[in-house]
Amino acid sequence: MVRRRIAEDPVSQLAIWSRRIALFSLVATFIAIVIVRSGALDIVPALSTLAGALLLAVIAILLAFGAGIFIWRDGLGGLRQAVSAVLIGLALIAYPAYLGVRARQLPAIYDVTTDPIDPPQFDAIARLRPRDANPIAYQGLYAAEQQRAAYPDIEPDDTSVAPQRVFDVAMKIITKRRWRIVDAQPPRVSDAGAGSDPRAAQDGIIEAVARSLILGFPEDVVVRIRPTSDGTRIDVRSASRYGRNDLGSNAARVRDLISDIDDVFTKPGGEEEREPEPPQKKPPPRPTQERGKGRSVRR
Repeated sequence: MVRRRIAEDPVSQLAIWSRRIALFSLVATFIAIVIVRSGALDIVPALSTLAGALLLAVIAILLAFGAGIFIWRDGLGGLRQAVSAVLIGLALIAYPAYLGVRARQLPAIYDVTTDPIDPPQFDAIARLRPRDANPIAYQGLYAAEQQRAAYPDIEPDDTSVAPQRVFDVAMKIITKRRWRIVDAQPPRVSDAGAGSDPRAAQDGIIEAVARSLILGFPEDVVVRIRPTSDGTRIDVRSASRYGRNDLGSNAARVRDLISDIDDVFTKPGGEEEREPEPPQKKPPPRPTQERGKGRSVRR
């Protein structure tokens, strides 16, 4: 019996190479993210590796579109390879493209604080920052104006709660968020007690390092807890170590931290919710004698 060979349509080489490059860019992007998060390389070569991987994804998309033209014109095979290359490439560049659009909508600042006039200072963290990081000093009035226009809700938080109580709650929230605490100094209130001169007190300071969601870039945070005559003033500052545009991450971090602290004190009773106390057992009732029992009743 003679078998007939069915001639298969030739496959577009552009389609084959587009998928190969798309798969390679996928692996390269994953490796670049691991390198950036681990800190195995300096920030510049690590980001260059990531940028190269994303560039390969764009090249894969262009090759896939070119292959589509030849497939349509010459009736070649390879449509599946071209479509898969486009899907992989779009999946890789979708989030960076979104960040690029967002960067055009937000001010080019990397340092956000609730007090631009007297911002909380980085002390312990300043000694840990590498030389190629952003300046540790606040950017000044220009940055303050841009922040006010973009994030008008970023303001100091005044509360009637005692400074030590605020410090303890802030430490608990920061620990829960798994930020690396670099330094923590509790506030000191004057011995004269409430109503004394707040200038005689000492601010509480918490310095910590947070991480961005995907690439894990270090972003420094300092919380200042200042005793006042009426309670406590809370100021927060968050600054990115790298990049001229934080894409709103620092403002969101400051806003969420203050909101979490306020939520604790706005619960019923104005205090942090406590574990319910076990019900106390009521003492057994005293035995009572019936009236007339054991006595002679006169009629």
